[in-house]
Amino acid sequence: MSFWRTESPQPRKGVSIGAGSLIVVSALVLATGCSSTQGSENSLDYEPKTRSTETVKTEISELSSRIFDVMSIKSKVTEPGPNVQPCDSGDGDSGKLYRIRHPWSAYGAENDVMEKGMANLRQELPNQGWKIEKVGNDGSRNKNMQILAVHEKTLSQAEITWLKGLDGHEPLIEVNLYSRCFRSANDSEQG
Repeated sequence: MSFWRTESPQPRKGVSIGAGSLIVVSALVLATGCSSTQGSENSLDYEPKTRSTETVKTEISELSSRIFDVMSIKSKVTEPGPNVQPCDSGDGDSGKLYRIRHPWSAYGAENDVMEKGMANLRQELPNQGWKIEKVGNDGSRNKNMQILAVHEKTLSQAEITWLKGLDGHEPLIEVNLYSRCFRSANDSEQG
């Protein structure tokens, strides 16, 4: 089962995320059962595992690299690596649960190259252990193409959006990769 996060993505500088994108994500949360299940102790539809933060960071970093490799395009890539974020379960466990988020963008290429990258992702992600949950319009005014996928082994999720630059910005493929919420094996690891 997928577990689309409920927080809004942090927009890249100079790129705004339209209300339509948030509506699409909200609809996916409702459609994929991310709301609390009856009898559950938290609003997650799973029990977070105890894991090493560094292990999860490495896992997300490797998945992220594979996504870029699957795109198979010549482009520049933004630098930030995976980071630790609190994960709110809505049950008082807040502050004890974490997720790893790795946002990055491929840029510096024309739209025909970006289109090829998205086509490669649609074709190859399933061969890399990803289940594609949605392909289509992100709901924004620019009708950007978006792929939402869940990695079947780790249950990490990817939101990949091709921003065509129709609003005057440079075309890019924006990737947001998220781990499942987890309990840190050692809270002193956080930071």
